[in-house]
Amino acid sequence: MTSVQCTGLSAFFDGFFKTGRLKGVTMTKETIQKEHRILQLKYAVLAVVVGICVGIVDTIFGRGLLAISAFRTAHWRCLLPFLPLAGLLIVWMYHHFSILSLKGMSLVFETGQKKRDQIPLALVPLVMLGTWITHLFGGSAGREGVAVQIGATLSHEAGRRLHIRERKPVMLITGMAAGFGGLFQTPLAAVFFAMEVIVAGYLEYDALLPALIAAYTASFTSHFLGLEKLKETIEKGQRVEKFAVDIQDTWTVTDLRSMISLIALGLAFGLAGRCFSVLLQKAKKLFGEKISNPLIRIGVMAIPLAALLFVIHGGRYTGLGTNLISASFAGETIYGYDWILKLLFTVFTLSIGFQGGEVTPLFSIGASLGVVLGSILGIPPMICGALGYAAVFGSATNTLIAPILIGLEVFGTRNTIPLILVCILAYLVNGNHSIYGAQQKALCRFEE
Repeated sequence: MTSVQCTGLSAFFDGFFKTGRLKGVTMTKETIQKEHRILQLKYAVLAVVVGICVGIVDTIFGRGLLAISAFRTAHWRCLLPFLPLAGLLIVWMYHHFSILSLKGMSLVFETGQKKRDQIPLALVPLVMLGTWITHLFGGSAGREGVAVQIGATLSHEAGRRLHIRERKPVMLITGMAAGFGGLFQTPLAAVFFAMEVIVAGYLEYDALLPALIAAYTASFTSHFLGLEKLKETIEKGQRVEKFAVDIQDTWTVTDLRSMISLIALGLAFGLAGRCFSVLLQKAKKLFGEKISNPLIRIGVMAIPLAALLFVIHGGRYTGLGTNLISASFAGETIYGYDWILKLLFTVFTLSIGFQGGEVTPLFSIGASLGVVLGSILGIPPMICGALGYAAVFGSATNTLIAPILIGLEVFGTRNTIPLILVCILAYLVNGNHSIYGAQQKALCRFEE
């Protein structure tokens, strides 16, 4: 075996992460604690580097996606008919350069669960280009999966090349938090999403400090570089740095009627998230079994998808769904069927092979459903929209802390109690289903 001498920055970090533990030497409790603190300090330093790098890539991806979305909105009639050809191009790219990267988020989960030790670097440009193409030609998809994959791949690769021997997926979680936080600029939610989502019901607290540092660093970096400055506004043509709504109304759950309404909202949002996750998994399996050739699958099935997106409200359900989110919180028209059509179009788009995430469509599904239910139940629609925004996301991803935190970061703290209760109910109704098929469930083992 040939030994390679590290030089430059690689050599610095390679030496930086050697703990100095000698084989056969018994470690005292104090020594182990000291070593752990030193290791956490080293992780913290590397988390800053990861946060900056991922924040830069998130900015490139995010600003590109915003520009593409704006262009598609203006020219959707010309672009939507070419959605099948765009799908063929996406599948060809993956099969030509890295067919393994088609597994996407499953690669991230399998790496975090120690089922594999490497994520191909080709995944980063492929998932960025594939998502851009999907959105340019009108597919209904999100973006968070892309950001999480980017962060996880870059961070894990950095740890692998620096010969960091980990028993726990600290570097992977750090990168996931940086990716989510840099794109959405909700760093607290990003930290707990990354910690919660790999194994539902279990939190990897060893990753808390580096994930927190990386998420805030990535969020600051992308904000500094101008991500979201071009985002469409909520009202009065004001420019916003990121999506946030300061809800002035307060909903106090003090009587039987309001409690019943709250329970109804939790059940509805939980079922919506569960419906999305179950349909997505079943649709992927069905299309994969019925049309095994990925080129034929995406080329043929994208034809009715494009036709339906074209004729139903003229492109209203293309792209991220931010138009529905904006309409929900600006008092604009929300149809009673907006949420279900966005759900079905997103499931259809992703299950036949187009690229993109699920979270932003989930936000739009939850917000539009919340507005409809608020009008029925006599609750301020904006409050219900905010609750749905967070709770449907939590239900579909099988997470609890992250949706609560994203609700607080985006909508403020005026309705904290209803937010927490609705998210808990939605999480319970979900029944351990998830949009991520590779997500594991934590099992409690009781020993005498």
